[in-house]
Amino acid sequence: MNIQKKAQKGFTLIELMIVIAIVGILAAIALPAYQDYIVRSKMSEAVAALAEAKTTVTEYVASNGGLPADGLGPEFGIATTRTGDIVASLLIGVAAPKVTIQANVYQNLWDSSKAVTDLAGFALVGEVANNATITWTCQPIASLVTAVEPKYLPANCRTILAAGDAGEG
Repeated sequence: MNIQKKAQKGFTLIELMIVIAIVGILAAIALPAYQDYIVRSKMSEAVAALAEAKTTVTEYVASNGGLPADGLGPEFGIATTRTGDIVASLLIGVAAPKVTIQANVYQNLWDSSKAVTDLAGFALVGEVANNATITWTCQPIASLVTAVEPKYLPANCRTILAAGDAGEG
């Protein structure tokens, strides 16, 4: 009488529970990182709008040898109102030797509890040197709107904002 043992097929309940627990832990870690990545990718619209305005201001300064004196900057010809889902507006302020280009974005982009009209912003600040060149830095917004959380900004803005928050410049 020959009795053959059948090979075990499939997984045990414990093995399946361990795999489900591991997948759950990975999902809990990956989901917030993915959501932050999506917001940062959408913020590229604001970064592109600021880059376009920065180029226009730089060309104006190079052509005219400096900034306009009126403090408003309509001479730059930059469209300040936007109709996108991310960028609400651009604000331009001139206080020689500095020019500020502020991008206001909708806060509900990363916080669904915020109203559609709640804005957050960040700015590029250019300082004009005597030879009509501009040095640009990214800065937080302190007036009118909330500052964009640094984790949603481009890497070069995150490091400058972190240094600024620490009182280093």
